[in-house]
Amino acid sequence: MSSIRIKHGFLRRLLGLLLLAAATAPASAQNSASTAAAKPQPALIFQHGQDALNHGRLNEAKHDFRQILALDPQAGAAYANLGVVYMRRKQWTKALEMLRQAEYMLPQVAGIRLNIGLAYYRQYEFLRAIPLFESVVREQPDALQPRYLLGQCYFFAERWADAADTLEPLWPQESTQLNYLYVLSIAAHRAGRKELDERATAQLVRVGEGSPEYHLFMGKAHLNLEQYDLALQDLQAAAAADSRLPFVHFNLGLTYLKKQDYEHSRDEFLKDSAVEPDLALNYDELGDVYALMQQDSDAGKSYRNALRLDPRLVNSQVGLAKIYQREEKYSQALAAIDSAGKLDPDRTDIHYLRGQILLHLGRKAEGQKELEAAVRIDNQRRTEHQKQIETGTVPSPELLQTDE
Repeated sequence: MSSIRIKHGFLRRLLGLLLLAAATAPASAQNSASTAAAKPQPALIFQHGQDALNHGRLNEAKHDFRQILALDPQAGAAYANLGVVYMRRKQWTKALEMLRQAEYMLPQVAGIRLNIGLAYYRQYEFLRAIPLFESVVREQPDALQPRYLLGQCYFFAERWADAADTLEPLWPQESTQLNYLYVLSIAAHRAGRKELDERATAQLVRVGEGSPEYHLFMGKAHLNLEQYDLALQDLQAAAAADSRLPFVHFNLGLTYLKKQDYEHSRDEFLKDSAVEPDLALNYDELGDVYALMQQDSDAGKSYRNALRLDPRLVNSQVGLAKIYQREEKYSQALAAIDSAGKLDPDRTDIHYLRGQILLHLGRKAEGQKELEAAVRIDNQRRTEHQKQIETGTVPSPELLQTDE
């Protein structure tokens, strides 16, 4: 959405691409809706709604597009623009309902599929977003936005080779952007593409020129490669240059956590929460730190804060379940672990913990069944080589956040 401004210059380019799609795609369907309207009044209403949407007057836009649908329930562009209204309000269920209806009516409009993928992307549901972005890239292989989004999704899904292959063609346009170079270098490194890794890393150094943002990304790269002392050097340099740089304290917190320095980790997450009070991952990580410090009261408070901001955080649900279990509040523990299981039914630890809780509640048959499920899933993963020793990526909220 073009009216949204991005935090700090080094993120503007990426997130401008992400959010521009949500504003421009419905506009591309505007002509078909306007020409389909035989009377002038609906066209004027639609134009007024479009103008309201472009200028952030969401209540007016919603009212106008609802008026259009009352006059013409088959107006696909009105559904598409209503989807954008709800996206800007982060009302994802309603946004997807509107966009899916628009897709049904206008299946040929790639921008609508792009917006549906973006709605999933903004909810961190990258696996759902991937097929949508893939379909748009197939139709528009030279379009920058969908290719960038697809590459990002592959990156977060740890499909390293796919991420590198998808993002490399964007080098002529994006090789001056730090976030692009960071993602490309990590993906290339993990995919074993040495030349591309070295080229992206060297360009990152040239473009960054020692800026705080450069140190942030270099520290993040070291963190991903488990080079924790090097990560600390760069992240501390970034913090010294700009103590309120978003996510620098978050990544320092992650680094100290990896080094099992829990007090420093706690302090850094608290610092970042002062800069980013609405970042749920700060409280999610704080919950883990407090739990490791055996401060269950503070851990529970942090997990609940995280879930208030983002109810889909499985880790916080599991953390709460463990606290309730230790407190012998087994009914509350079961409710928390059931919520986690709905979000991620294939996690071994969820089945194992649920089995233990059920046994404490005297539901032995159900508990035994859950424990067996945990063993079965674990064995399947071993068979499929999904439990190989690998580092994966640490959380990267700095690649996703916007300032609305």
